[in-house]
Amino acid sequence: MFHFECPPMPHFVQIGEDTYQPGRKHPDRSSIGVFDLLFVTEGCLYLAEGENELTLPAGFFGILRPDLDHHTVIPCREETHFYWLHFQTTGQWHPEPYDKEPLPPEQEPLYPPIEYFSFYLPRSGPVQSLGRGEELFRELLHLYENPTGNSRWQEQQLFHAILLKLQEDSKGETTQSSHLQLAEDAALYLRKHYRDPLSYKRMAEELHFHANYIALCMKRTFGCTPLDYVTQYRIEQAKRLLIHTNDPVGAIAEDTGFGSFPYFVRCFHKRTGKTPKQFRMLYRQSKPPAPAT
Repeated sequence: MFHFECPPMPHFVQIGEDTYQPGRKHPDRSSIGVFDLLFVTEGCLYLAEGENELTLPAGFFGILRPDLDHHTVIPCREETHFYWLHFQTTGQWHPEPYDKEPLPPEQEPLYPPIEYFSFYLPRSGPVQSLGRGEELFRELLHLYENPTGNSRWQEQQLFHAILLKLQEDSKGETTQSSHLQLAEDAALYLRKHYRDPLSYKRMAEELHFHANYIALCMKRTFGCTPLDYVTQYRIEQAKRLLIHTNDPVGAIAEDTGFGSFPYFVRCFHKRTGKTPKQFRMLYRQSKPPAPAT
């Protein structure tokens, strides 16, 4: 699995297609500086990245890293057609999922201007609905070869649709990503039920995994426990209400699942360094003086 920290999202660079006759080899390359996405529709490619072999039969995709050497293991044994697509990112990426460490509370911004998230992409896997997959690649190739005034924008949108399809098609195909999926499912559950008291038993029954394993998966993926995750999410919802409504702080504490007013104030201050009232005043504009009569 590749782990991309977004934004920025990975961006499309170029695309092409090729057909190899039996005996032809994919060219050997060294640190080409872009990710190389290969999608085989007929035949088979026999590649290796470093010492790791990557066999791509028809209906499979594979992604080669921008910073490693790759070469052909054996030439094609039959006529082989494939699309190749280069993409890159100016953001942080990792060759595998890693255990994230959360920022200390005193370093967390009061109201982050950017909402960062992780995007995971398998190194290889099957493309379900081969016809639909080829349709997406062919449409992107047509845009690339026939540019218009806004084709670059359309290319990026179509490229992201391809990445999403590859991610969705590969779910369940590798055990390596199982902890990622469970962590995402747990995070979704917590966001849906953030107004309710956190019940590990109920969460375990809903997700069909032991609570300790769920907590371990969230720690590996998000760098925090379920309680830390839902607390931070509640605080983000409270920030929104403090800025955009005139609701009393006590009502906001109850509406965002904190239960008691003192606990809400304590958690909010620990995470932001401000009380809810102080935070609200930061984003409140002074009313203009009333006109003289």
